[in-house]
Amino acid sequence: MISPQEIQSVKQRFGIIGNSPLLNHAIQVAMQASPTDMTVLITGESGSGKESFSKIIHSLSLRKHGKFIAINCGAIPEGTIDSELFGHEKGSFTGAHEARKGYFEVTDGGSIFLDEIGEMPLGTQARLLRVLENGEFIKVGSSKVQKTNVRVITATNVNLIKAVEKGKFREDLYYRLNTVPIFVPPLRERGEDMVLLFRKFTSDFSEKYHVKPISLTPEAQSVLMRYPFPGNIRQLKNLAEQISLLEEEREVDGQTLSRYLPADNSRLPVALTGGNNTSSETMDFSERDILYKVLFDMKKDMNELKKLVLESYKSGGLNQSIIQKHSELFEDMDSNLAPTESQDSNPSYMPLVLESQKPSNQGSDEYEEEVIEDIIHEEDDNSLSLEKKEKEMILKALRKHNNKRKYAASDLGISERTLYRKIKQYEIDQ
Repeated sequence: MISPQEIQSVKQRFGIIGNSPLLNHAIQVAMQASPTDMTVLITGESGSGKESFSKIIHSLSLRKHGKFIAINCGAIPEGTIDSELFGHEKGSFTGAHEARKGYFEVTDGGSIFLDEIGEMPLGTQARLLRVLENGEFIKVGSSKVQKTNVRVITATNVNLIKAVEKGKFREDLYYRLNTVPIFVPPLRERGEDMVLLFRKFTSDFSEKYHVKPISLTPEAQSVLMRYPFPGNIRQLKNLAEQISLLEEEREVDGQTLSRYLPADNSRLPVALTGGNNTSSETMDFSERDILYKVLFDMKKDMNELKKLVLESYKSGGLNQSIIQKHSELFEDMDSNLAPTESQDSNPSYMPLVLESQKPSNQGSDEYEEEVIEDIIHEEDDNSLSLEKKEKEMILKALRKHNNKRKYAASDLGISERTLYRKIKQYEIDQ
């Protein structure tokens, strides 16, 4: 069992600041996994400090005297990543003027940290799986099998389970990498650690530039801990340095701190994409989806309102039972309702605009029948309007691209499968 004192010692050694239970648990798992050769998968948001955990694992392992190399898989072009990791022979491709050793050969006996493993191409994933299973690899342009003894530590800020479902990550490799999972908590879940880190960053800045360090009032500390920090520790450090440089008053209150914090847009609808691919087939949400949802919600509200008006005319006015039944539609609308007395002396309510629009020379029954008929026809037309427009857009796109569904779907911003389903739904002849 690892004691709190041992965890604190590791924090001091690797410059990790904070006392969050989630952070302490992650450090404890890293310490327990270090003496083994088991593969470790570190997960967490970008900027949460995943690379520090890879250094803990290597430094406390039996391989601590071997080489340690950190590789960002997302920063290496797909065409050269195999050569970088496994090496190549002379003349194996254009520009290969001499043979080169790859990282798995160079770090034999040590550890290799593969950051952003979710960005690794599928072909390279198959090569990596062979290394993990058998300790074997083949250089690019060679047929000779070579052996290596490397401890692999990986990290990612994406959901690999979803990547597996989308066919972007090998399922067998995922389970091979996820032998020991370590979750690094985001900054917003670490509570008072934010204040400790802010104090550390401002202190470092003051020592570097010989200025008085910034301090936060209790109000400012509360503002700091409420902010979600989507950029995590990296964003907090930039904020601390920015305030240390620009703020003349060295004691910062909540109002001053708020001016340096960007607006929190975490609750706004955004278009989420997978990786760098922005095509409609890889988007979990899109602006078009959001627009359609808003339009259909508006259509639903309009239909509900029309049903309410129709029901009120059939019952002789907006009586109390109808108002109670549809109370959510009358919030903040008391000024638009006028009380009237019905024949049975029970109070009822009629919208002023409807009363004013009723022709004086027309019978009550005849007028109500016309209004009801107009509402029914308008509701039917409205229910078909969106479908009609959608069908027109699909026909226009198909004519534009000579009935080539692939290009029509791309133009419409939907997948080819969705377009095929819409064609069948609207019985469109191609």
